[in-house]
Amino acid sequence: MNDFRKDLDSLLGQSSLSDTPDRRSFLKTAIGTGFAAAVLPVCAQTMIKTDTGGLTAGEISVTVNGQRVPAYRAQPEGKTNLPVIFVISEIFGVHEHIADIARRFAKLGYLAIAPDFFVRQGNPAAYTSIAELQKEIITKVPDEQVMTDLDAFVKWAAENGGDANRMGINGFCWGGRVVWLYSAHNPRIKAGAAWYGRLVGDKSALMPQQPIDIAASLKVPVLGLYGGKDNGIPVDTVEKMKDALQKAGNKSEFIVYPNSGHAFNADYRPSYVEADAKDGWAHAVEWFKKHGV
Repeated sequence: MNDFRKDLDSLLGQSSLSDTPDRRSFLKTAIGTGFAAAVLPVCAQTMIKTDTGGLTAGEISVTVNGQRVPAYRAQPEGKTNLPVIFVISEIFGVHEHIADIARRFAKLGYLAIAPDFFVRQGNPAAYTSIAELQKEIITKVPDEQVMTDLDAFVKWAAENGGDANRMGINGFCWGGRVVWLYSAHNPRIKAGAAWYGRLVGDKSALMPQQPIDIAASLKVPVLGLYGGKDNGIPVDTVEKMKDALQKAGNKSEFIVYPNSGHAFNADYRPSYVEADAKDGWAHAVEWFKKHGV
């Protein structure tokens, strides 16, 4: 762990943005850029900026049932046979922070892919409130659609320099829930890291299962990273998931940070807790390596 921390501290310890940027500079203009209006203004003084030096980075796409689905991709330049990490966004889509996470993985030797799962429903960046964004886009995204899109990107990765036998998935909030579900859906995934992803909740035609419902059949080891002060994901739900996984013999593990709330890794938001974010990142990187990703 100490070796990881030395590398990660140098990777995560810098921001290239000023403390008082023009709000307009944060509006999304392309995949992997800007931020959703619902989270503006961002905290530029804590935001991490990872450069593209030595990387191939930018937009790729796959076609799923006639729909072009874009993604932000980052990988070491000129390298093949790479371990693969799928980076799953929060409800705000594939914005600058998610692209930066992909670049961080790429700097560590991964082919990182962050798909835009909301392309059919609309642009998350356009909505000025989280409630409106949830209503107009997030509640209209079928789990089956997300699983199918990810299947297509798994195929793309295997055909474009990725090693299909070394694939992992890392997601935040909405994407943390997806980590649990996709890890059950696709047995080719070797490991997952779910950052504060919902574990229990209401079901619907579009969301027929929650992570707690797939715990008994989950074979993939997932690292759950949660905040003890997260009002949206009470610690008792983490304990329920932990018990269900243990009864099933699953080797997933949880780290609960007692002083953090939700979105403690989001370095562009006031919720960011630097120490816990760095610790969680180090554990996630170690987790993927431990499980062959």
